[in-house]
Amino acid sequence: MELNSVKDARINAPETDVLVVGAGPTGLTLACDLVRRGVRALVVERADDLFPGSRGKGIQPRTQEVFDDLGIIAAAEAAGGTYPVGMIWKDGERQGEHRMSDEAQPTEDAPYNRPLMVPQWRTQEILRARLKELGGDDVRFGAGLTELTQDEEGVTARLADGGTVRAAYAVAADGGRSTVRAALGIGMTGETVDPNPVLVADVRIPALDRDNWHMFPPAAEGGGFLAICPLAGTADFQLTAQFTDGTHPDTSLEGVRKVVAARTHLAADDVTEVRWASDFRPRAAMADRFREGRVFLAGDAAHVHSPAGGQGLNTSVQDAYNLGWKLGAVLRGGAPAALLDTYEAERLPNAAQMLGLSTRVHRGEERRGEATRQLGLGYRDSSLAVETRTGLPEGALRAGDRAPDGPCGGGRLFDAFRGPHFTLLTVGTDTELPPLNRELVRVHRIGAYPPYGKGVFLVRPDGYVGWAGEDATGPGLADYFKLVHGER
Repeated sequence: MELNSVKDARINAPETDVLVVGAGPTGLTLACDLVRRGVRALVVERADDLFPGSRGKGIQPRTQEVFDDLGIIAAAEAAGGTYPVGMIWKDGERQGEHRMSDEAQPTEDAPYNRPLMVPQWRTQEILRARLKELGGDDVRFGAGLTELTQDEEGVTARLADGGTVRAAYAVAADGGRSTVRAALGIGMTGETVDPNPVLVADVRIPALDRDNWHMFPPAAEGGGFLAICPLAGTADFQLTAQFTDGTHPDTSLEGVRKVVAARTHLAADDVTEVRWASDFRPRAAMADRFREGRVFLAGDAAHVHSPAGGQGLNTSVQDAYNLGWKLGAVLRGGAPAALLDTYEAERLPNAAQMLGLSTRVHRGEERRGEATRQLGLGYRDSSLAVETRTGLPEGALRAGDRAPDGPCGGGRLFDAFRGPHFTLLTVGTDTELPPLNRELVRVHRIGAYPPYGKGVFLVRPDGYVGWAGEDATGPGLADYFKLVHGER
């Protein structure tokens, strides 16, 4: 694959606004977000169908908020369920329960406060269905990239199915072995989290109850742990087995049966079916940069996590959610192209933080809990976080923080935020507001509400406070609008 400047490839090429390479959760989330903004997005996928496994099964609370905004939270909740309590086994006897994470209850400002289990294949189906509902094109399968070129005005991709696509921008959402990242010459820096290989498989075990996440610690002679988790909304279990004895995982039915019989009280033929299986070595790595010209990296193409703590898929969805509104603002909202520079500036340090968290959870150095729910993540250090108030108490909501939910009129703040627009929210003040483009900015007023304090808050389309002031005349609000809307 090549990356260079060309002009002639543009002739007679089909055109779209954004070419999304990869139909995983990252690519499909991005396409949904773009299409609802009136941006043409084409998703191409080298495989012949969507990924078939459960791999990224944990939907963290912050991602549930994203799914609420995209209009698919009800479908995700219907397809999934809560995580079961762990059960420790030894010599065929139950030893007691083990809770995988610190519990948290939903609150007024954080209505989604527990991880939701949805097998990755089902999440992708939900996103694909939503893309069609929004009027987007279906995924173009069997269309892996063979060549990618770019110039000052756009990118051109040649595909394995013989087609050529011309787009204003391209996004690599094609996984940890990203062909786009390789073509761009962007390095991946990281470390091996655990040298021992791991088998993960979706299996059918009718003889095993679905009340618990069944955990089988390593025997004295070694071999590694084994865990069997019932997958909510399905008849399947996700089996995870570590190999510490120097052997390599066998992903066949007989191989899976052998390891189950050796490490649990179950018989080999209790495993009636292997529906999907894979093996990997846990590692943590991050791309040296998230952008090259008109091409962006997102999801596993930009960062690879240990699966511990369920951060990989969620961090990837956050990439798409951050990039989607910015591409929409530039392509349809009149914003200057410089707005796109904030994607890497915001997401790279965020991804680095989550990589470190995943590694610590894997190594038993940190417990799943508040940090893994991702509600505390934000962009306070971003150029898009403008805080004009002074003397704020410790713990106060600031520009760059996630905008909390709460009552708003007869509904909720999340109802007011939902959609591709900005929201100008006044809290506990009747300050006058400047003239606004009501297509781009919706205005809502609420009374005093402790999670916000008093003031005026401009909430970005991705649910973070962009600008905050004591009143709407505070410095920088007009300049902020120019940055995200241009001169409109």
